[in-house]
Amino acid sequence: MNEQQVAQPSFRFYRISEVLGDKKRGIPGIIPVSRASWYAGIKDGKYPKPVKLSERTSAWKSTDIDELVARLLAERK
Repeated sequence: MNEQQVAQPSFRFYRISEVLGDKKRGIPGIIPVSRASWYAGIKDGKYPKPVKLSERTSAWKSTDIDELVARLLAERK
């Protein structure tokens, strides 16, 4: 029998609550900034733009967030 193989992406999507954290739900943030600072950073080009998954749903590729964390850590050195 022929088995179909589905290619798995090498990244996942993060929702805003996963990137910035959500204290009410106990989710620690990856990037410790406020929501307003995050969106201002997107507008200024400091932070990556989201991917629209649907009309009302946006998310960020994990690879973009990983690159951002690496860049921010490199800037601190």
